[in-house]
Amino acid sequence: MAGLPKPVRDAALDRQIEQLAEWIAKARHMVVFTGAGISTESGIPDFRSPGGIWTKMMPVHFSDYLADPQARRLSWVRRFEMEETWNAVKPNAGHKAVADLASRGIVKAVITQNIDNLHQAAGMTDEQVIELHGNTRRAGCLTCGARAEIADIRRHFDTHGEAPDCRFCGGIIKTATISFGQAMPESEMARAHAASRHADLFLVAGSSLSVYPAASFPLLAQEAGARLVILNREPTPQDRAADLVLNHEIGPTLEAALGLLAQGCPPALDR
Repeated sequence: MAGLPKPVRDAALDRQIEQLAEWIAKARHMVVFTGAGISTESGIPDFRSPGGIWTKMMPVHFSDYLADPQARRLSWVRRFEMEETWNAVKPNAGHKAVADLASRGIVKAVITQNIDNLHQAAGMTDEQVIELHGNTRRAGCLTCGARAEIADIRRHFDTHGEAPDCRFCGGIIKTATISFGQAMPESEMARAHAASRHADLFLVAGSSLSVYPAASFPLLAQEAGARLVILNREPTPQDRAADLVLNHEIGPTLEAALGLLAQGCPPALDR
């Protein structure tokens, strides 16, 4: 097989990426599971690491958000403080590589723990992306589900010092993210379960695999017959179970695998 594109030079890593590229080429139903690690390469701080989002702004518990107007106000203050970050970040090489594989029909779904919308910004559709923890770029009514635009909420907040109530039913407006104490979205969990069960190649990209129930999906996919590949800079609790583990940056690794596909890895036929 042809050599890898620069800057990947480590021989052991080269062999691992060759293996990944071969499995991608043979995959008929590849699923990608992404965590914070894929977005740190876009400049978004990891949620729990020192200096990360959690250390700067501890999330408001869902029950407090429902019961206390001051808790809701604090939650929106914190959301607006991150607005500059959300508006500045762009998809990186990892997001683009996954979107490329989806456009070829290789990746059938992305299950993500991230709330940043970067998979969609890279070119994937909402239907292809399963957001387990929601999306900070959207908001809606907790009662009737009507969508509310962040920009409209910000204008109302700047004028009145609080977020507006739903204009349709008067319910509480909240960002479309899953808060501590809030139930996981049933429809997204069901979609993730089905995608995992149908996968023949399941790639974890940038997740510590320490948050459940989300971290159960890689093992579910493997139990159903999929190859499990973990691509993460640090070890994870599921490394021993994986068929392949790459402790390396996500963007350069996936770019190298795509480069091998372009150079002649046998294509998967009859997708």
